[in-house]
Amino acid sequence: MKNYSEFRQKVWLACAKIPAGKTATYSQIAAAIGNPRAARAVGQALAANPFAPAIPCHRVVRADGKTGGYSALGGPRKKISLLKKEGAHLKSIEIKKSGD
Repeated sequence: MKNYSEFRQKVWLACAKIPAGKTATYSQIAAAIGNPRAARAVGQALAANPFAPAIPCHRVVRADGKTGGYSALGGPRKKISLLKKEGAHLKSIEIKKSGD
């Protein structure tokens, strides 16, 4: 992981601490790493996560409870599938269609 920025490493390590069946928001991860206003940057770091699903970026959701994106193979449908397999309670599911 040393070939990646310190910010990305912090995001990914914080994400790795989220237990199976639980979720955290992008803003919670930002606050956990000491950058409470960096929720969008957290999203960008997670989108660049080359270690998914070992680093479980699928456990990070939007503050409104919607699942948000997932750039790993399978896209948002895979994110939802992984969360359901882990027993996470999803507040809201949103899957955008191509071109939205």
